[in-house]
Amino acid sequence: MGRKKQEEEQNNPEYGEPTQFDPTFTGPIHNRSCTDIICCVLFMLVIAGYIVVGILAWLYGDPRHVLYPRNSTGMFCGIGQNKDKPNVMYFDIVKCATATNVMAAALQGLQCPTTQVCVKSCPSEFWILSPLAHLPGANPANYFKQEYCVPSFQLQGTQYSAMDIVNKELCPFFYMPTTSALGRCLPSLGGNAYNPSNIPTNFTLPGLDANQTLAAIRNATSDLTNGFNIKEVGLRIFEDFAKSWQWIVAGLVIAMVVSVFFLLLLRFTAPVLIWVLIIGVLAVGAFGIWYCYNEYMSLSNSALTYNNVGFTTNVQVYLQVRDTWLAFLIILSIVEAVLLLALIFLRTRILIAIALIQETSKALGHMMSTLFYPIVTFVLLLVCVSYWGITALYLATSGAPFYKVVAMNTSQSGCSVIRANETCDPETFNTTQYPTCPSARCVFINYNTEGLFQRNLFNLQIYNVFAFLWCVNFVIALGHCTLAGTFASYYWAFSKPADIPTFPLIQSFMRALRYHVGSLAFGALILTLVQIVRIILEYLDHKFKEAQNPCTRFIMCCLKCCFYCLEKFIKFINRNAYIMIAIYGKNFCVSAKNAFSLLMRNIIRVVVLDKVTDLLLFFGKLLVVGGVGVLAFFFFSGRIQTPGTTFETAALNYYWMPIITVVFGAYLIAHGFFSVYNMGVDTLFLCFLEDLERNDGSPQKPYFMSKNLMKILNKKNKPAKTG
Repeated sequence: MGRKKQEEEQNNPEYGEPTQFDPTFTGPIHNRSCTDIICCVLFMLVIAGYIVVGILAWLYGDPRHVLYPRNSTGMFCGIGQNKDKPNVMYFDIVKCATATNVMAAALQGLQCPTTQVCVKSCPSEFWILSPLAHLPGANPANYFKQEYCVPSFQLQGTQYSAMDIVNKELCPFFYMPTTSALGRCLPSLGGNAYNPSNIPTNFTLPGLDANQTLAAIRNATSDLTNGFNIKEVGLRIFEDFAKSWQWIVAGLVIAMVVSVFFLLLLRFTAPVLIWVLIIGVLAVGAFGIWYCYNEYMSLSNSALTYNNVGFTTNVQVYLQVRDTWLAFLIILSIVEAVLLLALIFLRTRILIAIALIQETSKALGHMMSTLFYPIVTFVLLLVCVSYWGITALYLATSGAPFYKVVAMNTSQSGCSVIRANETCDPETFNTTQYPTCPSARCVFINYNTEGLFQRNLFNLQIYNVFAFLWCVNFVIALGHCTLAGTFASYYWAFSKPADIPTFPLIQSFMRALRYHVGSLAFGALILTLVQIVRIILEYLDHKFKEAQNPCTRFIMCCLKCCFYCLEKFIKFINRNAYIMIAIYGKNFCVSAKNAFSLLMRNIIRVVVLDKVTDLLLFFGKLLVVGGVGVLAFFFFSGRIQTPGTTFETAALNYYWMPIITVVFGAYLIAHGFFSVYNMGVDTLFLCFLEDLERNDGSPQKPYFMSKNLMKILNKKNKPAKTG
């Protein structure tokens, strides 16, 4: 009866006809042809265009504009003639709104409205021009420092007075303790540098007393002085990595060994682990029911209700209401009952899922090379990300610099002679051209947007993002198809391991590249289009967040949710389509249709296997990441002393940084290995469903499945005894 019912379910015409028996089929078809050629050509054209965009960006772009700071004339600090002067100093940083605006402006290529010069090192003390410098006959060279003055100006032998030097902004009137942050001299962070007791009594800005000067400095630098020293913290973290990198690598190696060992061990321990996890989930639910009932009964004398409480943000108040625990009790009881009924009626399907998981571990044991394929995917993704980042950087800095004449001291009445949008050349600019405005400077404004290439920079950036996403999705699709073909070769080998092809991973990889680039690109394109829509929605939501009313926010939220679900669904369809492509070599649409129909004809098995596998792999990741993380914590915090080593945890500035690195690396390693395992389970599952539809276990139509799976299937389909 069980077998007959199964056949009736599979013959449901709503989801297509079951696969028919084919005596010549023994696994992934070798005699295949190229699929989705149009999409393959389109993908190649996009890649060619992407290369052209990268070349043009490299020709026109100059990343030095972002990587190096510049002085007021547009010269870079740290390279060229300023090679020994890597930092830029601001004459009057108080003129900037905040120090963080200085950083943002400098990174964007904009200039703060004050003279900037390249210096070897940032000032480390408070200094202000002495009143004695204004006395007749005073030599400015005795009061100013040449290293902080404009390079074209020489203090020795100058005819200018101290007042002329300050008005022309040839040297700074004052400076304060600063620290180099990304090459910009910004107010020193942390410590007592800006404590009132450390500021000299004569350090007062024009028109301000000592307290007002301190207030002006604090207002102009508040965002940074309340923060932390980025460079100092970065250097300390770098020192910690330099001291502990061997042990970090050791922790990652341990994570890799534990991941491989866990996956191979599932061949023997999968039944025990899965049943322990299932019983553990039921036990947690039972404990929750008991706890809720206990709390409910303990509040039997409480007269507090929701009407008395009303609305409050204090959650603890609601836990004092008896009805809260009653609601928790009812919800947990329903969930527990559903889980128990599912366990009772789906126990055979759970056994099949366990057997498939064991079979995947056995396949990994015979094809260990599959465990290291994620390294190939990682390298290809790294190439894609690097190319995208470099191209975006070069595109962002394309175009010749555009300079304008700007008056640094707007209080000078003679500066009205400067025309609006008056351009200049920093190489030939001379302040003598503006005798009535000595503070006139040739300042960089932005990049020239004239020319066909420059006018289309925004469109090229969009193309850069689109091509990047398509390439990334293609690399992931290539990995799925390669692993699917490898595991399918294992399943459809009648006598395992004798009939497993030689180098199945390489054969599958070459088949995917030779015949199915178009199909993989087609699936990646569909996913990329959905991701582009999601990016646009996120951009619009961020752009118009302030102007949105509750109705538009609700619509935007619904759209984002719908496209998120659509992306997840397409990923599911693509993943199974790639498995069918690897096995049968058909185009993307046919493969997606066949895979979806096959899964829908066995929807209960799909749900059970998916949840059991998710539970098991979640436990595996938790075991690897948690175990390695705890070990790293005890080691780097000094709670574990390793004999025979010279490593001292006390020498670390932040012992938690190596711990975070090890935990994050362990997660990536575990995710990489477990993704191979997950792909193996999905592939063997589809092959198992195909096997059930193609064959009936008779000598004429023998199953390709393992003896363990066949035993469970025969037990399920065993006819009931008649009385």
